[in-house]
Formats: sequence, C-alpha cells, structure tokens
Amino acid sequence: MFPIRDHNPSGQTPYVTLALVAANILIFLWYFAAKSELQLNAFFFQWGLVPARIMAGEGYETFLTSMFLHGGWLHLAGNMLFLWIYGDNLEEEMGHLGFLAFYIAAGLAAAGLQTAADLGSPIPMVGASGAIAGVMGGYLLLFPRAKVDVLFVFLIFFRIFAIPAWIVLGLWFALQVFSGLSTPSNAGGVAYWAHAGGFVAGLVLTLPVWLRRGARDYWQATRGKPPHPETQFPRSNIPLVPRRRG
Repeated sequence: MFPIRDHNPSGQTPYVTLALVAANILIFLWYFAAKSELQLNAFFFQWGLVPARIMAGEGYETFLTSMFLHGGWLHLAGNMLFLWIYGDNLEEEMGHLGFLAFYIAAGLAAAGLQTAADLGSPIPMVGASGAIAGVMGGYLLLFPRAKVDVLFVFLIFFRIFAIPAWIVLGLWFALQVFSGLSTPSNAGGVAYWAHAGGFVAGLVLTLPVWLRRGARDYWQATRGKPPHPETQFPRSNIPLVPRRRG
C-alpha cells in the first residue's frame, strides 16, 4: 500500500512545502552526484545524526542538518511525495511560518526519540521522514476522513483505491511501532522510532490548532476533511497484469 495523492489540494499556494521540497532536492543533488561512496560515508558521518556523537557532546547541529540529507534517489522521492501529499493542507491551516516551525519541531522530536532508542549507536541517521511523519500526524488530527489514493500491489495485480486518511495513516503508524519493537536497535536500516516519534509529536503540536478551531465541532463542520471542495479523480482503469512464465 503506497499513498500517491490526496483528494484535497490546498486552497492557496503552499510556499513553505514547495521550498522544503526544493531545498531537499537541491541539497541532495549538490552532494550525492559529486561524491564517491567513500566520500558519501564520511559526509553522512559528519552531517548525519550519530547518537554516539551526541552522547559524547558533539554534533548537536546534526539534529537539523540530518533532516535535509537522503541516502539515495528512492529515499528522496518517497519522502518528497509524502511531504507534497500531506504538507499543503497543513500549511494552509497553520500559516506559512507556523507550518515551518511545526515541521522543524517535529523533525527535532523525531531525531530525539531515535537517539534515545539507541544512545550508543554509531550509525548516522539521515532523512526528512521524521519531520514528514509529524506532518502526517497533524494531517490525521485535522483531516481524518480526507480521501487518500493508495496504490495497492498484491502479487499479480495492482490498483488504486481511495481510502480515508485515518486508515492509511493509522496503519502506517502501527507498522512503524511494530517494526521498531521487533527490529534490534543496532540493526541499522529504517529509523522506525524517528517515524513514530515524529508522528506523535505532530499530533501533539497540532492540538492547539485543532482546539482553536473548535475540536470536535471542527470535525463536524468539515466532516473531517479540508474545508474546501475535494478533487474528483476518474476511477482507476489499471488492468490486471497476468504473470508470465519463462
């Protein structure tokens, strides 16, 4: 299950979301194509978040710099897609500067939980996914019934389904917690606790916005969706794809 778009584009230009996407892409292009694998490893150790360095009293700036680094093209593309899907509506509700402060705060909280999960880890953490998880948490609180188109792939067929955000994001969060509990903290790979921590931070940081708008009354007024008409996409015509032998 992979979200590809929502049905609720923002009613205004999401300047901060666009700027964050552009910054992540430009920074990635600046360092990734120009460095060898050995240089990239050294670069990530210098500017990525390494819990062992933090515990030694070094590298506090990497709480911020690690949020703008990515390990590869797919890592970057996936994160930027998720930011674009969920960020514009949240920016519309929080305002441009409010959304920027929210994004950074969620990213810092995510990095903090990942560090606390394995204080002695020498593995650098990079990626915007902790901050974007915060955006997803905020989106869930404000727009639980917004429709999200999900590409579902199962063995020999794939199709697009429109699913309420509370199901998509709830399943995603549950998967992060389950994976974090079942994966050794020193295994490397995906920073599940950064995702979980960012998501919870996003929920908490969005509470004041939700309360100011009337809390449950806001949900009733908007029916749990962004407060403007949703986009209607044509029904998917993706055909079944038979498996071929040989």
